[in-house]
Amino acid sequence: MSSTSPDGSPQRTTAANQGGTTRNDARPAATPVQSTSTTAGEVVAEQKKQFGGFKFGAAFFGWLTAVGSIVILSILIAALGAAIGFDVFSSTTEAAEAVTDNATAIAITGAIVVLVIVFVGYFAGGYVAGRMARFDGFKQGVAVWLWGVAIAIVLAIVGLIAGDQISLPTEASGVPTIPLRAEEMTTASIISAVATLIVAFIGAVLGGLAGMRFHRKVDRAGLDH
Repeated sequence: MSSTSPDGSPQRTTAANQGGTTRNDARPAATPVQSTSTTAGEVVAEQKKQFGGFKFGAAFFGWLTAVGSIVILSILIAALGAAIGFDVFSSTTEAAEAVTDNATAIAITGAIVVLVIVFVGYFAGGYVAGRMARFDGFKQGVAVWLWGVAIAIVLAIVGLIAGDQISLPTEASGVPTIPLRAEEMTTASIISAVATLIVAFIGAVLGGLAGMRFHRKVDRAGLDH
């Protein structure tokens, strides 16, 4: 159809114009994409799912830290005891044998000092493993402790096979040598080994949790602003 414009010239009118609608050649607007927000807790949970669990490589370095700490602390305490004329690591010294009444006190003092050293050493080892592995601090601490037990068993077996041919350092495993010979399995040695293993386990686990907690602080950094 055609119509006449105000100046008299013919003007074509489309059916769309007659129907009261106008033609729009513009492209349709893009559908907005819904944004999803992920919380820090969800990110950490996903990372833990992929990278969590026992990390025996990190635990090995944690065990090395534990052994090194125990050796250094033992040397320092022994040097301090020698400076004041008191051997805290032995209950069979001449002084203890000469003064029977003090033998029990010396033995108890030495045992406490050893347990404290083992606790501090394995706490440091667990902390290193927890910091390296980032997740599952409890498991990293247990892994450090398992390394110590495994090395102690290996050293005990080697000592049993080799006998007096070689001399193994008592601090090599970070825990007391597990007695395998019948003559070594006294009540005192068994109690000492069990107590030390328990203290080492507690120290390693607490250290692993402390090392992991550092990373949780890092994950929360910047989210409070």
